[in-house]
Amino acid sequence: MEVRVKLFAGIREAVGASEVRRSCREGTTVGELWQQFQREVPGLPPQGRIALAVNREYVTPDTELHDGDEVAFIPPVSGGSG
Repeated sequence: MEVRVKLFAGIREAVGASEVRRSCREGTTVGELWQQFQREVPGLPPQGRIALAVNREYVTPDTELHDGDEVAFIPPVSGGSG
């Protein structure tokens, strides 16, 4: 199956793209997909520090992916008004 992965902020910069397509086996979870990215790209934040979304809804790491899903990895946002 194939999913589309949207990357934001520091994750986008580390990977070098704002969107990638990934092939994965049936039953892969969004957490497992994030772990694949962590193995491939040094310095990515731990899973517990990022928001995970599938098809524009926030999900938990154990959410199973399906063919054609849109996955988003969203890093923590810092800053604010001062």
